[in-house]
Amino acid sequence: MKNPLNYRRAGILLHISSLPSDGGSGDLGQEAYNFVDFLHNSGITVWQTLPLGMPHSGGSPYQCLSAHAGNPAFINMRWLTEKGWLQKSEECDDCYAGDAFGKSCLTAKAFLGFQSLATKEDKENFESFCKQSKSWLDDFALFFALRQEFSCQCWNQWPKALKNRQSAAMKKARERLSSLINSVKFEQFVFFSQWNELKAYAKDKNVLLFGDIPIFVSYDSSDVWANRKVFKLDKEGEMSVVAGVPPDYFSETGQLWGNPHYDWEYLKKTGFKWWVERIKTQDELFDVLRIDHFRGLESAWEISAEEDTAINGQWVLAPGKELLQAIEQECGSISLVAEDLGVITAEVDALRNSFNLPGMKILQFAFDGSSDNFYLPHNHEKNSVVYTGTHDNDTTLGWFNSLNEHDKYHIYEYLGFSKTSMPYTMIGTALASVANLAIIPMQDILELGSEHRMNIPGTCEGNWKWRFDWNQLTEERVGRLAHLVRMFGR
Repeated sequence: MKNPLNYRRAGILLHISSLPSDGGSGDLGQEAYNFVDFLHNSGITVWQTLPLGMPHSGGSPYQCLSAHAGNPAFINMRWLTEKGWLQKSEECDDCYAGDAFGKSCLTAKAFLGFQSLATKEDKENFESFCKQSKSWLDDFALFFALRQEFSCQCWNQWPKALKNRQSAAMKKARERLSSLINSVKFEQFVFFSQWNELKAYAKDKNVLLFGDIPIFVSYDSSDVWANRKVFKLDKEGEMSVVAGVPPDYFSETGQLWGNPHYDWEYLKKTGFKWWVERIKTQDELFDVLRIDHFRGLESAWEISAEEDTAINGQWVLAPGKELLQAIEQECGSISLVAEDLGVITAEVDALRNSFNLPGMKILQFAFDGSSDNFYLPHNHEKNSVVYTGTHDNDTTLGWFNSLNEHDKYHIYEYLGFSKTSMPYTMIGTALASVANLAIIPMQDILELGSEHRMNIPGTCEGNWKWRFDWNQLTEERVGRLAHLVRMFGR
């Protein structure tokens, strides 16, 4: 299989939650297919999303209950009614919100319909999914059922026998919660079925799906509960050190993520089995995968769990070369992109280059007045992905408007005093880059300001909620975008 990243392509960054919808979140229904059609008609061949996992209450797709499970909020209910498993009359007021809880309520009702009305082929597909996903699905379904039973408490607050996965307690829990466990498995079956149908449609339209895999996982997750040896935890299962990043462009005090660090020695002894299985799940969902915080595979910022900020920490080496070799050996022709932003050293660059992985070029980082800034277009290289900005940046229009007049003049001077207004000046610059892949956030396509940004790193409130409306995508904008894509050979 040829590497899809070896060709000039254009893509748009838009999370599933940001699709138009009647509910509280975008989903995998008709609007997702409409978005694929828009991409295809514009000549755009890549759709990049954020991680698809089930987030905690804060909504961050980078802090999820499982490294494998999909987010129930993305399940489309009409699909279930069209299958005949969910009757319209079964919907209730609590389920109209469109969030994960409401949709779980409906999928539980659909599971009852599935058991009595599904075809033999559908039931065989469900059984096959459960069997193929057994390595993570059994633990996740039990974890999620127990979490519901204990009012969403973190697993380290559960009764000791369940916290420590004692066999007798686990057996009783599986028996006691068997109905809910099977319903959770069905919910995941529905999610993966809907995603695979969307992926097949995108393939027919020559659109690649580009996913994102967080380097770390949440402490309160089925992964940590079921695989404590994989992580740096004490005998009681508690964290003494947590992950984050030191002060950088995004935050003066760094970012205290609070995720557990990996026990790399244990992972090496197991041939990185846990990591490889995680990658395989995502590789089935996507055509291209970005490894978020790639530099953590060379060394990661380790902070005492008692610290209030990420300022006081240390870099701890990681066996990235051995891990990537294991992934390469087990996953064959997987296409990976390295998120190499932040504090990047020669060692991180060497690791990325040794596996020929594209890095990232962010145009909003380019204009510091230095001609050797490697984000400037004249310093780009083919084997890279250029962005106007990412989900962690301000929108390009918001970013530009926040600059002083001197900095604005410098940018336009570099760009040849373009007569095109922001953000399309930067969009054109990204598409003109020699980088094989150019990704534009949907907010920039729609010429939106700061109030429409997706996330402000280091903050917990008000993020991950942005949605777009088709009325914003005017015929003029569609035409301009398609023209630029053609003009720059993408």
